[in-house]
Amino acid sequence: MKNAVIGNNKQKANLIVLGAVPRLLYLLQQETSSTELKTECAVVLGSLAMGTENNVKSLLDCHIIPALLQGLLSPDLKFIEACLRCLRTIFTSPVTPEELLYTDATVIPHLMALLSRSRYTQEYICQIFSHCCKGPDHQTILFNHGAVQNIAHLLTSPSYKVRMQALKCFSVLAFENPQVSMTLVNVLVDGELLPQIFVKMLQRDKPIEMQLTSAKCLTYMCRAGAIRTDDSCIVLKTLPCLVRMCSKERLLEERVEGAETLAYLIEPDVELQRIASITDHLIAMLADYFKYPSSVSAITDIKRLDHDLKHAHELRQAAFKLYASLGANDEDIRKKIIETENMMDRIVTGLSESSVKVRLAAVRCLHSLSRSVQQLRTSFQDHAVWKPLMKVLQNAPDEILVVASSMLCNLLLEFSPSKEPILESGAVELLCGLTQSENPALRVNGIWALMNMAFQAEQKIKADILRSLSTEQLFRLLSDSDLNVLMKTLGLLRNLLSTRPHIDKIMSTHGKQIMQAVTLILEGEHSIEVKEQTLCILANIADGTTAKDLIMTNDDILQKIKYYMGHSHVKLQLAAMFCISNLIWNEEEGSQERQDKLRDMGIVDILHKLSQSPDSNLCDKAKTALQQYLA
Repeated sequence: MKNAVIGNNKQKANLIVLGAVPRLLYLLQQETSSTELKTECAVVLGSLAMGTENNVKSLLDCHIIPALLQGLLSPDLKFIEACLRCLRTIFTSPVTPEELLYTDATVIPHLMALLSRSRYTQEYICQIFSHCCKGPDHQTILFNHGAVQNIAHLLTSPSYKVRMQALKCFSVLAFENPQVSMTLVNVLVDGELLPQIFVKMLQRDKPIEMQLTSAKCLTYMCRAGAIRTDDSCIVLKTLPCLVRMCSKERLLEERVEGAETLAYLIEPDVELQRIASITDHLIAMLADYFKYPSSVSAITDIKRLDHDLKHAHELRQAAFKLYASLGANDEDIRKKIIETENMMDRIVTGLSESSVKVRLAAVRCLHSLSRSVQQLRTSFQDHAVWKPLMKVLQNAPDEILVVASSMLCNLLLEFSPSKEPILESGAVELLCGLTQSENPALRVNGIWALMNMAFQAEQKIKADILRSLSTEQLFRLLSDSDLNVLMKTLGLLRNLLSTRPHIDKIMSTHGKQIMQAVTLILEGEHSIEVKEQTLCILANIADGTTAKDLIMTNDDILQKIKYYMGHSHVKLQLAAMFCISNLIWNEEEGSQERQDKLRDMGIVDILHKLSQSPDSNLCDKAKTALQQYLA
């Protein structure tokens, strides 16, 4: 059987159909079977697992994993190795659920104990760990069972395969995990610290796979806060190594992994972004990611070429990701990226690719570049980026919507020339729709974009926004549990209520509800920032011609303004001051009656007190207000 199935998928499938698996598992678990027989059974099962994914599914259906794990309790090393080899093959298949390794709590400690038995047990167990460690829960289980101490010394093993699998283990253990990363920094192996060992492993004379994986370990430790971003092992070793991986001499997988890891490393740090952007002409090198999937030397291999053409989209995704990280903060780098040959066209094409991952990466890249005022006014306009962006927003998955709507916020800023055409293409309805999303990030972006849209806008646009959004939805957003949503909604109201004719118009139709909302927020348990924004909205209303009356006839609101003038927080005192100044301004009709009413309420006394304030801003404002009374 063993000789029939090796390297022959058809024979493997035949044997499985004929029911060989249950029989082999029965012999494997029989007390009376000799060790040689059990070992042969494990080898044949391992060979069957090497076939297609369907083969692996058939093996899983026959409960092969518990049987093989049971086999690990045998005293015989050859049999243990055969079981581990088979387990390794099964666990590295995408159809196997990782959880199966953790169901029985005795398995992980037993595997740790087997690590010392032979170089094969070391290689297979590390490979199983690195494939089955997905997310913080798994990391914690492995960490608590001594993974770091048990695997560290394997980095100096004479076997390359063992060193490599141990290295992979550390990369998955450290990923986004401060606890593991902080521990790794201080681990000694033969008198050397782990980071130093990783640095040795990313030297140019080491195999590419080893260079890449050790660069990943150092990257993950750095992002988890265990190594500083200005440490020489990051700046002089890890970063240049990852840039090397992006060159067109490398294989497709290496270029993808190199670019994605580098994007992750430099994402939060502007200094690393600057260094990367001037290392080995990286920005120009990435332009090749859009051209030929394979290096010329590799094209001799037809299979390789076919593979690369199928996976070329991964290269584009990786390039977009890295461009997004490079341009996250620095204006000059953004300019360089945009001036790279046909860059804007490539991104715009990326927005309509069939692969969701490429679309997401292209939108992220555009979003990163849209943080630049200059680019919004030039390249973004020349390429009418807003058109494909509006298309992306029609029916995309949430993760794309969040980034695309963030970018729309930037395109709707007052100085952006795209603002007009976006409005004409039905953006108001689209954004009002976003504000009703379950996802708080989408609600924030929807309302933020509307806020930008309403800034210094003409009356018609403001009326459109109010009509599409509806007052019910506006008040729902004012009681949203997400603070960002609340702040942006107040920002929207403030922008809607600016310039006199607009203030009067909106207050004549929605005055009652807006005053109710303001009252509710000023009475509620809200932060200083929220109350400050709300008082600023009141100050805008007080600036209207007819709108003023809504405040003057509302004693409850007047008392609240008086209360905030005497508040312990200067920001709130200033905001309340603005309201008063707008109400008592002399040149306006009816100012005398308003002044008298406020004097009777004791406002003048408060103004006298505030004119003695140690805060110069507040003191000046109070003096100016008092002059209105004297004039």
